[in-house]
Amino acid sequence: MQIPSEKIKSIHYEISENKQIIIETGRLASEANGSVLVSCGETMVLVTCCESKEPKSDIDFFPLTVDFEEKIYAVGRIPGSYNRREGKASDKSVLAGRLIDRPIRPLFPENYHHEVQIVATVLSADQVHSPDVLAILGASAAIELAGLPFLGPVGAVRVGLQKGQFIVNPTYEELKNSPLDLVVAGTEKAILMIEAGANFLKEEVILAGIEFAHKFIKEQVLIQKELISACNINKRDFPAPIAEEKKIKTLVDKLAKEKLLSSIESKLIDKKEREKLSDAAYKAVKEHFEKIAETDDQKDKLKLALAYTNKLQKKLMRSQIMEKGERVDGRKCNEIRPIWSQVGLLPRTHGSGLFTRGSTQALSIVTLGSGIDAKQLDSILPEKEQTYFHHYNFPAFSTGETKSSRGPGRREIGHGALAERALIPALPAKEEFPYVIRVVSEVLSSNGSSSMASTCGSTLALLNAGVPLKAMVGGIAMGLILEGGKCAILSDIQGVEDFLGDMDFKVTGSHEGVTAIQLDLKLPEGISLPILKVALEQALAGRIHILDEMSQTINEPSSEISAYAPRMALVQISTDDIAMMIGPGGKNIKRLIEETGVDKIDIADDGMMSIMGRSDVVEAAKERIVAMTMRIHPGEEYRGIIVRKLPIGLFVEIAPGKLGLLKAGGSAGRNDRGRYNNRRFERRSDDMEGQLTQQVEQQEVNFDEFQVDQEVLALVQEIDQRGRINLHSIRAIV
Repeated sequence: MQIPSEKIKSIHYEISENKQIIIETGRLASEANGSVLVSCGETMVLVTCCESKEPKSDIDFFPLTVDFEEKIYAVGRIPGSYNRREGKASDKSVLAGRLIDRPIRPLFPENYHHEVQIVATVLSADQVHSPDVLAILGASAAIELAGLPFLGPVGAVRVGLQKGQFIVNPTYEELKNSPLDLVVAGTEKAILMIEAGANFLKEEVILAGIEFAHKFIKEQVLIQKELISACNINKRDFPAPIAEEKKIKTLVDKLAKEKLLSSIESKLIDKKEREKLSDAAYKAVKEHFEKIAETDDQKDKLKLALAYTNKLQKKLMRSQIMEKGERVDGRKCNEIRPIWSQVGLLPRTHGSGLFTRGSTQALSIVTLGSGIDAKQLDSILPEKEQTYFHHYNFPAFSTGETKSSRGPGRREIGHGALAERALIPALPAKEEFPYVIRVVSEVLSSNGSSSMASTCGSTLALLNAGVPLKAMVGGIAMGLILEGGKCAILSDIQGVEDFLGDMDFKVTGSHEGVTAIQLDLKLPEGISLPILKVALEQALAGRIHILDEMSQTINEPSSEISAYAPRMALVQISTDDIAMMIGPGGKNIKRLIEETGVDKIDIADDGMMSIMGRSDVVEAAKERIVAMTMRIHPGEEYRGIIVRKLPIGLFVEIAPGKLGLLKAGGSAGRNDRGRYNNRRFERRSDDMEGQLTQQVEQQEVNFDEFQVDQEVLALVQEIDQRGRINLHSIRAIV
């Protein structure tokens, strides 16, 4: 028995040539408030939306949860974990969940406190089409089908760039050669979210890509409306916020306004001193309404009063910026806080950089490793390992708070990924610098823009570690105040401006161009392209100022890597020699490590070997590997050691693992005082037998003149069909 066809509704959308998106509902997950199956090619994502029956009364925020579930069965594999099942969400899953959350959160009503959970489950992944943008589209459609009070629909696309032409929803293969990886989400009227990585592209190119993306976003909004109409969904009305009681509003104004104004107009640079003044306002309101609550049944009056105090602070701060062009610390809108930096603070690490801007401070530390230290990825993505990764830590003491340390949360993972993406275009090629690189940014003090401080600190630390970056990379966080059709764009926002403002717009790059962008908005109406253009131009000016400040500390990589960092050399061997190099059970490579004293030797599938250890032993191991994989040719002379002396002749090891036999009755040359490794001798073809003649005088060998472990020069005569090496003659080395 099949599901009645009238229950299944679907929309087919040709987003570009050979790329069709299908949104279907009614077949799967019928108990969810809303569910859709979104597919492109053979990638399929089930997105569900569920809402709690009653709102949470003890909170003052929207309890939205978004989970992106990677299922390894989607690519026909069994998970590589010990339990052979999916466990904790990977960093990539966390980032995809954040990507879905960011454009839909601002579209719910301000006082909407029902719990809402969005779950995007990747059921099938063809490793051609990315599931994350499909999940954003599916989340919007599922919310709409659930009938929630949502100011959508929302569309989302990824944009790539090839040969000067933008590509919508590029495949993984198309993205490999694209200098742009841009994800844009928005409504039919404006942009809500941007996430981008770029290879030093100009701001105008980024802006053109955003404009290109918005055309397809508008189309996606229309097809969702068609689906909603076909399903006869009526969106639930949600009552507007109840107007504050006039009595409470008047009391809050009387208790808090002057204290809040003194905090805002004080122009204090010190965050703690400024917060003392604003905290006094909240304390006065809280104490007053707690007394009322003791004798009054209206327990929600305190909550209402504190909420209005927050709105009053927001209104006063924004008014000062819009009317006077002054920020709470006295800066102008485009002014950057004072910057100072330092490198090489930590003597035993491979590289370190301290970046301080205002009262935000990040210490970045670099560690260099070999191929075996690469991060292995067990996911549905084509990428299998990372050789550069950035970790961001945000301890409670950085904001003067107390909190248990329970590992990185979603915010920390997101900030680390942004700083990581910012530096990737600047990293050297593997052939130039073969190390695996880990950067850890410890936020020591935070008052806004800590992810951008981490980006700047990472650049300093990488240069200090001797990493030959293509360019220095800096970052800046921009803010926005939009009131009554007028706007003010703020450079280098601090915490209170982020909290009470309308936008958090982070841009990283060099003097030449942009490397990463992240835009989040609190405005349900989104942001227009003209405002984005101004913000990008102002961010460029701020970024150049920051880079100029950083370059006064360090502007080129250290001439040598740290004495405590391992040295590395690369050797390319034939894939035919990999088995010989490793040996049974790793016997040969373990022996090589033990005898040479190196720390590690890695062999890649393509035959690229990386050797890590002290510089002297690394070079010795490299020479040993070259010798072990050397191709032996007749007519060439090799330096070797006599390893066995038997009646049939002498066995000479002319390369590690390669023995040549000089049969009894062979010839010996005069003693040679020189070193002639791999010296080629002449061949003559004067007669039919092609006799090999030597440029040294020869005589019949006397085995008694040679001893085991003696170094000799051996001339190869032939390599027979079984691979055995026959020697023509040997010469003693004095």
